[in-house]
Amino acid sequence: MSVQKENIIDFIYAEAALIDERKFSEWLNLFAEDGLYWMPLEFGQQEERLTTSLMHEDKLMLTVRVERLHGERTFSQRPKSRCHHLLQRPEILHISKDTIKTRTAFHYTETRLDEQFFLVGWSEHTLRPADHSFHIVRKQVNLINPESAHRNIQLFV
Repeated sequence: MSVQKENIIDFIYAEAALIDERKFSEWLNLFAEDGLYWMPLEFGQQEERLTTSLMHEDKLMLTVRVERLHGERTFSQRPKSRCHHLLQRPEILHISKDTIKTRTAFHYTETRLDEQFFLVGWSEHTLRPADHSFHIVRKQVNLINPESAHRNIQLFV
């Protein structure tokens, strides 16, 4: 696959749209089998395994979360949470034959019933080219205020 910058940018936008549209199974399929979703607990945190994180989930844990969101007996999701991503145009940091790195600033809104909260920051994607698309090897979600007391994040930033 020839890697085009516009295809990478379109992929990042499409990934956020899948979450916003509650197409969690399709979103999960974007992850490589060794994929990781990480949200650091401290601003500028580099260590992910020996330090507490807001989220640190491999594909198995992401699968469990997606199944919970689809579950009929998930009473914390009645009514279901909804979200919206507002993304700045993704910046491509690095492209090589087998790895692509991007950075995308975002505003994220999540709502359920009459409660609504906002998160702001940037996400860093590490992508691996696949047949006619990409797989997410790593998605790191950096909040501008990770140390703050946050509500339960039900969906995916």
